Amino acid sequence: MKASAFAYARASSVANALDLLAAHGDRAKVLSGGQSLMPAMNLRLISPELIVDIGELAELRGIAVKDGILTIGSLTRHVELLRSPEIAAHAPLLAEAIAHVAHPAIRNRGTIGGSLAHADPASELPACMLALGATVVVRGSGGERRIAAEEFFTGIYETVLSSQELLVAVELPIAQGDSVHFFHEFARRHGDYAIVGLAAQARVKDGTFRSLRLGFFAVGDRPLLARAAAKLIGCAVTPAVLAKAAQALDGELDPQEDQQASPAMRRHLAKVLLARGVAALLGRPDLNEGGTA
Repeated sequence: MKASAFAYARASSVANALDLLAAHGDRAKVLSGGQSLMPAMNLRLISPELIVDIGELAELRGIAVKDGILTIGSLTRHVELLRSPEIAAHAPLLAEAIAHVAHPAIRNRGTIGGSLAHADPASELPACMLALGATVVVRGSGGERRIAAEEFFTGIYETVLSSQELLVAVELPIAQGDSVHFFHEFARRHGDYAIVGLAAQARVKDGTFRSLRLGFFAVGDRPLLARAAAKLIGCAVTPAVLAKAAQALDGELDPQEDQQASPAMRRHLAKVLLARGVAALLGRPDLNEGGTA
């Protein structure tokens, strides 16, 4: 199957792209890397009248560190994140997660902004944004606004981004000296969509969590920043404490059934990842005894 007929415009600047989106509204779609948009169009899941190609806008590409903030332009490709010394030094969780995104051909074209705007609940990068405390920067005709990652994703393939706005950048606080991270996903094969995954960022002192952010994916209609993490902060984590956190996590999950897994299987795997992640972050393998999938 091929896409239905559409018009095409290559934006010459962010301002030009916003003008095009303002003129066409819901009838237009933005093309960045195209790794999600083009398959959806070919399957006729969506049929935009106009494609606004922003792929050549150099102002939306690049990685910079300033005043404790790591800023990533929305058109920065996955492969650039994977190879970036700034990402490796200041957001190592993101560097590790990127290696799990699809396959090299996809990573060579896909962009961070496209992945976040697409908002696939089984995608690695939205969950990483939650774990890292990211701010999503969007621009429209009325100016720029900054949105906390946990407020950005609203449902399956849905965000607060309006049809007349562009996602222009992501801002991440740089990792502190006592920061540790964990990333793991269960998938049929490396590069397949995750069955369940966890991206976690923490600060640890004297064997205790000073902070802990757990970003689960493929456990509901959007990435989940687990409130259950609060039960593990500022206390001695014992198997009993971890069990209570797992019980609290179970109440937050709303997994869907598909050809890969049942809701019960996803609930089980999420709790396995919780135990595995906490054990790894604290350097406490005893907390993961028996925690196999």
